[in-house]
Amino acid sequence: MIQAAIVGASGYVGGELLRLLLAHPQVQVTQITSETYAGQYAYFVHPNLRGRTDLRFGRLADLNPCDLLFLALPHGHAMEQIEGFATMAERIIDLSADFRLKNPSDYQPWYERQHPAPHWLDRFVYGVPELHREQLAQAHYASGTGCNAIVTLLALWPLYRRGVVRETVVEVKVGSSEGGHEPSPASHHPERSGVIRTYAPVGHRHLAELIQELGLNPQQPGLHFSVTSVDIVRGALATCHCLLQHPLDERDVWQFYREDYGAEPFVRLVRSKRGIHRYPEPKILSGSNYCDIGFAVDPAQQRLVIIAAIDNLMKGAAGTAVQAMNVMMGWPETLALDFPGLHPI
Repeated sequence: MIQAAIVGASGYVGGELLRLLLAHPQVQVTQITSETYAGQYAYFVHPNLRGRTDLRFGRLADLNPCDLLFLALPHGHAMEQIEGFATMAERIIDLSADFRLKNPSDYQPWYERQHPAPHWLDRFVYGVPELHREQLAQAHYASGTGCNAIVTLLALWPLYRRGVVRETVVEVKVGSSEGGHEPSPASHHPERSGVIRTYAPVGHRHLAELIQELGLNPQQPGLHFSVTSVDIVRGALATCHCLLQHPLDERDVWQFYREDYGAEPFVRLVRSKRGIHRYPEPKILSGSNYCDIGFAVDPAQQRLVIIAAIDNLMKGAAGTAVQAMNVMMGWPETLALDFPGLHPI
């Protein structure tokens, strides 16, 4: 059993990490930090954990060494303090965007700042086990992923790595929890309730991760990416309109996805021909670490529509982080992650 700590445990992602790790047979959570809630019990902020833990939030200044450190801080904090964090734990998983991009020059255009620790970028493995399992197994440092990025990346990876796509238009619909637990004018209930609001028709930061991981030309990626807020709390649904190099039939597409994901514990292929659940949908994935993927072929337009769904706080953040930890530690990948979701909810 290892000792783990969560820095920034009062946010939604930090709370999900704590929930998962409390049920993990190989992990003891010894510390959780929050400057705002220092001294308060975890269940004061995360009431679903009432009766599950008596941990109290501490201050970052009081953090003690541990075996593995999860960083669930806002963007920009981990990159400023990585040298200090590295003295506190042999392994680190950072869930912010601070170490996702490998090229230091990408941080100015996408995050509007220079990276203060560019020599650390190569030490972090982009934390998607489905793509980087072998590297994670040898890694001491792993980055988190953007929730919109991972649902799109898993949707498109089998096609792009085979070079069958000419151009793609992606629309990701997301729930309110993607905005985090800090209130803002956009999250105020009268403004957020009932909303269908496109807030990033172009230029969303997660596009940088997709360009990197799919090996696209940054100047002309041929990948058009928009994000829309909808009236749900959890979930992300990516609808990807892929214009193909040459026609594909259903058997071709199923073969691609079965070859790449058939043995994956957390990617499920949806192929129902009847019923209301013929295509992936986020609602039934709440609390689970699954990514559901389905598709529809439009042969007349030489177009393939890939549809993928996740819980943005789980497969889009905390769940994938725990999955990456399991790989890094050499444990079964599904430890503490076998919850199937709820239906109905």
